[in-house]
Amino acid sequence: MSIDTPLVAAWSARQKADFAHVPMTFEHRLAQTGLFDDDRLAQVLDRYPADLFDINLFDFDADGQMRMQTGVRGRLPGAEVLEGVKQGRVWVQLRGVETHYEELGEAIRATFADISAQAPGFRPVQLTGQLIMSAPQAKVPFHADAPGVCLFHIRGRKRIWIYPSDETHMPQQGMEDIMLKQTTEDLPYRREWDANAQVFDLDPGMAVTWPLHAPHRIENLGVFNVSLSVDYQTWDTRITNGAHYASGLLRRWKLPVANMRRTPRAARAGLWAAHLAMKRMNLVEDRISTIERSFELDGGKR
Repeated sequence: MSIDTPLVAAWSARQKADFAHVPMTFEHRLAQTGLFDDDRLAQVLDRYPADLFDINLFDFDADGQMRMQTGVRGRLPGAEVLEGVKQGRVWVQLRGVETHYEELGEAIRATFADISAQAPGFRPVQLTGQLIMSAPQAKVPFHADAPGVCLFHIRGRKRIWIYPSDETHMPQQGMEDIMLKQTTEDLPYRREWDANAQVFDLDPGMAVTWPLHAPHRIENLGVFNVSLSVDYQTWDTRITNGAHYASGLLRRWKLPVANMRRTPRAARAGLWAAHLAMKRMNLVEDRISTIERSFELDGGKR
């Protein structure tokens, strides 16, 4: 498929109005580019930078609570890494594909040009792609992302639960801690919250997106899955996230913290400006970078 061909199907008036405001799905043609076939994935795995290669193994108890182990790629050829994912329970993510998988980076930019042409006022200033390969029984725990996200499903079938971005499901302090890198994006989860979620079953060629900071969780439906998750930043998302960073420090200093959901954009912009100076001062230690890697992918035993 030529990259000049539109990669996003035409949206309805409802989809145009819903984008970034409520959970919604739309159709895409990324699977038809040939960028996600086994041979191409194995080649990419062979050459991908080790520091941008994440391997996670999630175990869940009867209540849906998660324990995560983080692993390393090891020395396996790309084809064997891919086979290990297909046979195991692991979730492999290649970060920075917009830069390190050039053809896919081109497709990401073309896809978001198509989205920008349809979504009123949507002008992303940064796009960051994660290529995700996950085992048939893999699950992604209840979590929230700091940037805006579009998830493009390519191969297999998966189910996603998207929850309200309110104080019950996504406490403001939780997002402050995420922005301050005091915790991962994983959040406390209660199974009864599923009654409040919108649920989508994703087949190849479907994409899903949701409002900023809406928590969600994902389960594969018994088959090997390939998806492309693209984080996007607009000036609005940057300002909101910077405001959360500043508010997190204010909270640590026992100072008043505004309710971000009711804070006007001008006030959020002021907090964003303050956070720029705060970050330069290194006032809080990054706790995410010290997570230990506890296993090595071994071609099917995981």
